[in-house]
Amino acid sequence: MTTVQFDSGSVVAPAGRRARIGAVLAPGAVYLGMRLIGVLGLAWLAGRNGSALLDELHTWDGSWLLAIAGDGYAGVPAEMVDAFGRRAPDTPLGFFPGYPAAVAVVGWFTGGNLVAAGLVVSLLAGVAAAYGLTRIGELVPGGSRRAGLLLTGLFAATPMGVVLSMTYTEALFCALAAWSLVWVLQRQWLAAGTACALAGLVRPTANALVLAVGLAALVAVVRRRDGVRPWLGGLLAVSGLVGYLAYVAGRTGALGGWFAIQRTGWGWYVDGGAETVTYLRDVLVAGERVYDVATLIVLVGAVVLLGIAITMRLPWPLLVYGSGVLLTVWATAGLMNTKIRLLIPAFVLLLPIALGLSRCRRATAIGMLAAVALSSAWFGGYALTIWNYGI
Repeated sequence: MTTVQFDSGSVVAPAGRRARIGAVLAPGAVYLGMRLIGVLGLAWLAGRNGSALLDELHTWDGSWLLAIAGDGYAGVPAEMVDAFGRRAPDTPLGFFPGYPAAVAVVGWFTGGNLVAAGLVVSLLAGVAAAYGLTRIGELVPGGSRRAGLLLTGLFAATPMGVVLSMTYTEALFCALAAWSLVWVLQRQWLAAGTACALAGLVRPTANALVLAVGLAALVAVVRRRDGVRPWLGGLLAVSGLVGYLAYVAGRTGALGGWFAIQRTGWGWYVDGGAETVTYLRDVLVAGERVYDVATLIVLVGAVVLLGIAITMRLPWPLLVYGSGVLLTVWATAGLMNTKIRLLIPAFVLLLPIALGLSRCRRATAIGMLAAVALSSAWFGGYALTIWNYGI
């Protein structure tokens, strides 16, 4: 009898350990699996269209970010110009310093190979984002581990999810934003504020995150909850974004220096959504390009998803953040075809889809993820190798 019990335990224990290890690794595995499909799709289309995969992974803004990582703002090569073919001393300041700083640090371990360092930063940040998104899927009403994993899969396979595997800021920003929101939901104010501050050094999209974290901290203060921590968390939250904007203001001698750089050098400015509405109207009446139609579908679809998320009564900090990202994308003029990419940080808008799929049969959910992954792989490759104006 003793031998039978011993044998039984020796079989069950390893199986239990494997299950626990599998559960721990699942978010990262889902994310990496979806992104692998995307990178393979890009590699295939790059080969078919006469370009190299590695070149595509650090093109456009990626080259600016790597140049800043290598030699700082003052060391960006003079031949690098803005969207209008011009170059001013302050032009590089249009790019936030957080991602280049991370690349510079990792560059110490890659022997100074900044392309490799940039790809490593994006890879690790994407995995970190996967764990944050999975946790969000568990914390929302009606959520579950399965919903979180589905949210991670959908995020990794958004239409322009290819930039998550490039030397771009999206992966790092989304990792910081996801964990900041997790910690807000868990009322861990110092951690939430710190992550928000770091996100504010990565992308201007942090304005939506600052709003969400700041309002949540303010509500906690008004309700006299958690002592002094919401005060500190709220102050931390604004420090990164405001700090960099103040730095650029000092460098340029103008209070709105960063905004002026964006408008004169890159064509971005707030116009209340007038240019976006005009663009979408033109696509509806005369659009003939695949990317234009896709942009219309994504922009309108994001609004629909926000409406569904509101009716589902998802936690209001998530709604504030998602609304803030969406409003920023809609309300700014600039290169319209980049707006699909700019919506990647609005990952909370994918929650209604993830929650719905989590209630489906496993085969149905997996089939949907596979279809989304293949579609994203083609679309990302198309945007980089055929259309060439999507990022």
